[in-house]
Amino acid sequence: MSEVVSQSVIEKEPLPGDLAIWFFIMAELLVFGVFFIVYVFVRSNNLELFNTYQLELHRIAGVINTIALITSSYFVAMAVHAIKNNDTRRTGHMLLLSIAMGAIFVIVKIWEYAHVFGAGIHLSTNTFYTFYISLTFFHFMHVMMGMVILGALYLFVRQGKYSAENHFGMETGASYWHMVDLVWIVLFPLVYVIR
Repeated sequence: MSEVVSQSVIEKEPLPGDLAIWFFIMAELLVFGVFFIVYVFVRSNNLELFNTYQLELHRIAGVINTIALITSSYFVAMAVHAIKNNDTRRTGHMLLLSIAMGAIFVIVKIWEYAHVFGAGIHLSTNTFYTFYISLTFFHFMHVMMGMVILGALYLFVRQGKYSAENHFGMETGASYWHMVDLVWIVLFPLVYVIR
């Protein structure tokens, strides 16, 4: 009986958005996952180096960025909820708030990079900074792409292309943005906090 109920729930609640975005998300998570595993392996063989240089990072900046992305994901979820209720005005507002939180992330991250590069640090400074710069910049590029997607969603909402009956694209874009947030939630403690 419970199998029938479970199957019924699965049939009624398909993955949000396009199936292609889920293949893309899985591929991106795999790439980040490999990056994280290599980071942990290399770190375990260079604990003193990683612990020393990790202290040079701006943890407060990392916390601000974590709050910004989590808040942004919340606004994206609210935008999807609003469009499902045919509230296009609220959908637009939630998307703009989400983009604003993404912009905070970008500004803080650029400030961090300015500090790091201004101190003469670069990819070949040491193994820790190779990982820090590579991981965070790869993620940064995903944030930028996600903001472009959110901007496109906002324009489509303004043009009346989404509604309660047609919100497939909203769910697709939201799924991508949540992936960006999820990756940061793993990246932040791994690179900035765990010792």
